Amino acid sequence: MDISVIVPLYNEAESLPELKAWIERVMTEHGFSYEIIFVNDGSTDDSWEVIRGLRNQDPGHVRGISFRRNYGKSPALNTGFAAATGDVVITMDADLQDSPDEIPELYRMIREEGYDLVSGYKKKRYDPLSKTIPTKLFNATARRVSGIRNLHDFNCGLKAYDAKVVKHIEVYGDMHRYIPYLAKLAGFHKIGEKVVQHRARKYGKTKFGLDRFVNGYLDLLTLWFTGRFGKKPMHFFGLLGSLMFMLGFVAVILVGVLKLYHMYAGHSYILVTDSPYFFLALTLMLLGSQLFLAGFIGELVVRNSPKRNEYEIDERI
Repeated sequence: MDISVIVPLYNEAESLPELKAWIERVMTEHGFSYEIIFVNDGSTDDSWEVIRGLRNQDPGHVRGISFRRNYGKSPALNTGFAAATGDVVITMDADLQDSPDEIPELYRMIREEGYDLVSGYKKKRYDPLSKTIPTKLFNATARRVSGIRNLHDFNCGLKAYDAKVVKHIEVYGDMHRYIPYLAKLAGFHKIGEKVVQHRARKYGKTKFGLDRFVNGYLDLLTLWFTGRFGKKPMHFFGLLGSLMFMLGFVAVILVGVLKLYHMYAGHSYILVTDSPYFFLALTLMLLGSQLFLAGFIGELVVRNSPKRNEYEIDERI
């Protein structure tokens, strides 16, 4: 099969028939073999009934997966990835803001230009400033941390993947914002971008609030840390803990030297607790010990993890 189109959705009953007809027209015009996988993320409207109807009308191309409750976009995408059978996987939102007319060029970039992943770039957006300005800051930070400098829009729902990419990444939590970064961490480095059309929302309203920007930054830090230290936590916690412990140890020596100096100089008797260095030393040594132990425990967890020796293998001959 040429293409699997994965459409995660939540309360988008009105747009689904139009989206399905649009995808069908594009696929027929270009002679693609295809499947459309609608992943219903616990919708409370008639979305699942609409998907059932589309399936009955076109059982050869429409598939549906329905969650019992709302889990989020990342679990919906991950489930769709597992179900996809096409050589190229396309993801798009169900709100008609992504244009299926972009599919042929995205497919060509994957198959002919050899990209592992192509992310859409909505250069001209129809969102309010309250959304576009935080989005620009968010994408600038993501480029800096991930090292993928050629992407302008990490969070665009319209993306194309070589099938092997979606079978080797796990999208969880709210990590759908960083799928290009997840792909890079899994060893897929040929990541491209295509300027795509952004259409004004026709039905319903957005399902995402401003809290996604705060959560997005936290998720980005999580990815950076796990990508760099996930299999070697002692390299982070052990180093930081050792530095703190050594600084505390130096402060202890300084407290002792000051104490001896005052004793032999005939100065009045003073308590070590009168020195701020005493409390600095105590704090640093305690923090250093705790961080070192955290690294040690992390190493024990990694060592006993069933996935400790799972690595992404590109090919065997």
